[in-house]
Amino acid sequence: MWIIILSAVLLLIALNIKIVPEATEYVIEFLGKYKTTWSAGLHIKIPLLERISKKITLKEQVLDSPPQPVITKDNVTMRIDTVVYFRVSNSMLFTYGVVNPINALENLTATTLRNLVGELELDGTLTSRDTINGKMTSILDEATDQWGIKVNRVELKNIIPPEEIQNAMEKQMKAERDRRETLLQAEGHKAAAITRAEGDKQAMILAAEGERDARIARAEGEAKAIYLSKKAEADGLLALKEAGVDAAVLELKKYEALVNMANGTASKLIIPTDAVSAVTNNAIFTETTGLGDTVKSAPKKTATPKKDECCDK
Repeated sequence: MWIIILSAVLLLIALNIKIVPEATEYVIEFLGKYKTTWSAGLHIKIPLLERISKKITLKEQVLDSPPQPVITKDNVTMRIDTVVYFRVSNSMLFTYGVVNPINALENLTATTLRNLVGELELDGTLTSRDTINGKMTSILDEATDQWGIKVNRVELKNIIPPEEIQNAMEKQMKAERDRRETLLQAEGHKAAAITRAEGDKQAMILAAEGERDARIARAEGEAKAIYLSKKAEADGLLALKEAGVDAAVLELKKYEALVNMANGTASKLIIPTDAVSAVTNNAIFTETTGLGDTVKSAPKKTATPKKDECCDK
């Protein structure tokens, strides 16, 4: 008998030994009233007097709401679905604060979304996701504190505008892409024209520099030729001087130069002063000595005596 009673007591104690896993809490009621919250570890429940009211996970949870119809400020109806990331911060409030807290959070998310989007126009709604996310997170976190829920963040998952709005947006995006393409082509043509102009400019500069260098080279060549010619003449004169050429040879060279100068038709000679002096000296020498005169002198005419009118009568 005692063995049966002892076995029953041990079985009852064993059935009331509870092990709470990590990241989980148990809400304990004593005679129907909240008594305590068990955290992770080993616990013993008083049989028949205490019961586990609710097992709550402390892990972060995700509430994926279905698309909700929302009307914007400019009377455009669109469908938006949200994703709410939350966790239980107080197990007692989560158990007794509201009936079905997950459903309450879902409805609160939908109404908050309608209020925020109703203050924005279509374009603002499409471009202000971060602003809407931040405001919804702040509002939901503050409103769910009394439910023992901590809202970490809210994300707008999809924004689905009406079909006609989608068509208009697609046309607008196509027009914007065409405009950008036109701008890019214009910039490309502009860059190509500038490059061609720069190339033509460089070509003209190089051509001018080449012509200038060619002229300089020709001028230097002509100057060098003149210099060499004059140098040759100077060297010739120096050689004649060193050879001891006398004045007669020099005079003969002058005559040869005059003959060469006169060799041709319609030649006009400009005789230098020293040449004229030499010819004059030569003529005087010829008349004086009779040497070198190849032209016979004309016979002298005798003067007829004038008649004296008064004596010859």
